[in-house]
Amino acid sequence: MVKSPLALAGLLVVSAALGGGTVLGVQALRGGQGASDKAAIGSIVRDYVLEHPEILPEAMQRLQSRETGKAVASSRSAIFEPYAAAWEGNPQGDVTVAVMMDYACGYCRASLPEIAKLIAEDPKVRVVYRELPVLSEASRVAARWGLAAAEQGKFKPFHTALYSSGGQLDEASIAAAAASAGLDQAKAQATVASPRADAEIAKNLEVASKLGVTGTPSWVIGDRVISGMVPYETLKEAVAAARATRS
Repeated sequence: MVKSPLALAGLLVVSAALGGGTVLGVQALRGGQGASDKAAIGSIVRDYVLEHPEILPEAMQRLQSRETGKAVASSRSAIFEPYAAAWEGNPQGDVTVAVMMDYACGYCRASLPEIAKLIAEDPKVRVVYRELPVLSEASRVAARWGLAAAEQGKFKPFHTALYSSGGQLDEASIAAAAASAGLDQAKAQATVASPRADAEIAKNLEVASKLGVTGTPSWVIGDRVISGMVPYETLKEAVAAARATRS
C-alpha cells in the first residue's frame, strides 16, 4: 500500500510522540537511511508540522511526561521510601504519594486538609513527607527538626503543630512545636546537628532538581510530578491513575 507524503509524515511524527522514534519509522516504512531519504523525510515532516501545528503541544507534553517518568524511575527509592516515621496512612499501601514541603510555605499549610481527606477517603494510600527547605534559613532549621521528630516517631504531631502555629517560622515557633510534640530535646538536638540530617536534605534537593521541581508543595504520584497546591480531586485522580498502572 502506497502512503501519501503527508500521511507518511503524520505517521512519523505520531511515532516520535509515542516513543517509537523517527528513525524507526523511517526504517519500517522506507527500508533505508540514505542521506537523500533523510533529507526528503525531514522536508515532509517539516511541511506536515507546519500544516498541523496543533500536534506540537501534545507531542511536547508526551515527551515531558516520558522524561519525568524516567527521572522518577531512577530515584524511586529516594522519593517513596520515608525517612524514619515521616509518613502516614497505610504502611502497606498500594500507592505512595510523596509530597515535598517547606515549613515556611503557606500553600503547604493549606494543603494539609487535602492530604487528610485523601488518607481518610482512601485506606490503601500511604503519604510520605519529604523535607524540601527552599524558602529560608528558618526552613532549613525547621526541616532538621522535622527529621528529628521522624526519628522519635513523632513526626505527625510536630508537623501539625508547626504548621498550626500561624505565626512566623522562627526559633520560638520551632521550639514550641517540638515541645508540643513531646520531643526529647537532647536527642533532637543531636539529630539536628548530625551528618545524616545534612545527607537527607541534600538528597531531597538533588531529587527535586532531577524532577524539575522548583517550589513547594510538589507531589510525586506514580510516575507523575504535580507542582503547587492542588485540590483533593486532583490527588484522588492521580492516585487512581497510578493504581491502574499497577493492575
